Amino acid sequence: MSDARFADLRVRVLSALAMVAVGLGALWLGGHVFAALAIALAGLMAWELYRMMVPDAPPARAEAHGVVAAILVAVFSYTWGGWVSVLGLLAAAALIAGRVSGDRRIFGAYLALILLAGHALIVFRWDYGADWVLWLILIVVGSDVAGYFAGRVMGGPKFWPKVSPKKTWSGTIAGWFVGAAVGAAFMPVLGVGAGLIVLSVLLAFAGQMGDIAESAIKRRMGVKDSSALIPGHGGALDRFDAMIAVALVALVMANLGLLRAVAGAAG
Repeated sequence: MSDARFADLRVRVLSALAMVAVGLGALWLGGHVFAALAIALAGLMAWELYRMMVPDAPPARAEAHGVVAAILVAVFSYTWGGWVSVLGLLAAAALIAGRVSGDRRIFGAYLALILLAGHALIVFRWDYGADWVLWLILIVVGSDVAGYFAGRVMGGPKFWPKVSPKKTWSGTIAGWFVGAAVGAAFMPVLGVGAGLIVLSVLLAFAGQMGDIAESAIKRRMGVKDSSALIPGHGGALDRFDAMIAVALVALVMANLGLLRAVAGAAG
């Protein structure tokens, strides 16, 4: 096994451990603490998105967009809920994008994903509890770790080389298997039926698509990382791009009543 394939592993692991400690602590405390973390992450990711897509703008504008994004997530999470908040955040993203130079459609679409993901994590923790959020997090983390090691050890054909040159089919499929394993492990924890396994694989795939979507934006803008905020991982977007997609899909499932249906399917 070539050391070059794992040259960044030590730094990645140390940074990951720090993020896990903060994330699990906030998840366990719940309430306003977890909400504050989700709001802060949404603000950081919006800041990074603006810096990437409007590189010539003064730094203060990127910071302002981050602050506005955090405020929007907080307001729509604490004052409304359901589809009202979803539509409100979509409208806010469209209004902000209309004032941005450059590719407004891509900026607006991804900003909407960021806002909705932050909101989704907050309401999901409130409505479903820590165990359900932990299920989501472990799907993302497990799929990412499986993809990292399987892709480097097994290699093979690329999944989508024009957009994400490092992602392989072996790593992608390994992520699906880990997603299924997480679903199976959480069936007794959440008291649900085998439908959770299917949902877990679906969410693992959604997370992989979230990773590819962010990779496409970085490739379009000619940048390697969204920022240098997290050693070994790049920026908040680089680390939480999969979580954005997973949280959003979970929010849609929750609003459609699908997760409640799965929860009632335990035998």
